[in-house]
Amino acid sequence: MLTIYSDDHHLHHGRCELMDGQLMPCFEMPSRADHVLQRVRDRNLGPVQAPTDFGLAPLQRVHSRDYLDFFQGAWARWAASNLDGDLLPYTWPARTLRRVLPSSLHGQLGYYSFDGGAPITAGTWQAAYSAAQVALTAQQAIQHGAHSAFALCRPPGHHAASDLMGGYCYLNNAAIAAQAFLDQGHAKVAILDVDYHHGNGTQSIFYARSDVLFTSIHGHPEAEFPFFLGYADELGEGAGEGFNFNYPLPAGSGWERWSAALDSACDEIERYAADIVVVSLGVDTFKDDPISQFKLDSPDYLVMGSRIARLGKPTLFVMEGGYAVAEIGINAVNVLEGFETEGATQ
Repeated sequence: MLTIYSDDHHLHHGRCELMDGQLMPCFEMPSRADHVLQRVRDRNLGPVQAPTDFGLAPLQRVHSRDYLDFFQGAWARWAASNLDGDLLPYTWPARTLRRVLPSSLHGQLGYYSFDGGAPITAGTWQAAYSAAQVALTAQQAIQHGAHSAFALCRPPGHHAASDLMGGYCYLNNAAIAAQAFLDQGHAKVAILDVDYHHGNGTQSIFYARSDVLFTSIHGHPEAEFPFFLGYADELGEGAGEGFNFNYPLPAGSGWERWSAALDSACDEIERYAADIVVVSLGVDTFKDDPISQFKLDSPDYLVMGSRIARLGKPTLFVMEGGYAVAEIGINAVNVLEGFETEGATQ
């Protein structure tokens, strides 16, 4: 399997995030991608290539231009103020406030964010931009005939909406790739999100559309981030009604319960008859993940990959979460190897 990877991810290394009432060192760190890359090489998964630069146009198909302009220019505005530290929001347009766009940098940061977990640093724009190009390059490999490819993206993307950052995410790599498949002639794309946290950004981008089926297996939002999306009764709206399926599970869920949800999601993808499957590959479902509550073990990820392969569809894997850093490479590559092994028998 081809892996697309960019060293630009090292340019984004936030000092802190807001969690549990304090500013803490970021769980989303450069070593995450480094461990996955090393495992790809140790297991001889396949060639590793740098991304092609497709420019801003594919990003603008998913993200609003005003959001992209803000994100691209935010650090320069912050640096011009001669203040130190990461750029983090501290005010948000909550329910009783007007959703207006202020001229203030801090006001705009709150407008375009939904939490305090997506710090902007000097290199964040370039890292996120390159991650999107990683996804697009892997997408192109499948468009040109590959059965599968792995986009080793960092920072992750599935919490980013069309004009909103948060949850360590700035640009929605999986959504950008899915849209590219549609723009290049495919009629139906299915997104399978297996990250512990609901892919609220991806859901919101495609919620009123029928050309992308979104399925997500995740910790129940009654108790887990992002709290305000990911419930089972969210089925899409308008043209998208019936094309959104969430499988929220309780804390402590192990492979038996989780795999039953995977079977249900795969059944929906088969009914949909997708041309392409995009997998938002989070491995924070691992039993020792520091910020998640599922109980999957490393061998389970081999079975996960095998089940996805039985869909028999060209499949793009896009790296999302996973914060047990020592095991992230093992678990992510196990999914890919399980997919490859099953695919070879079909």
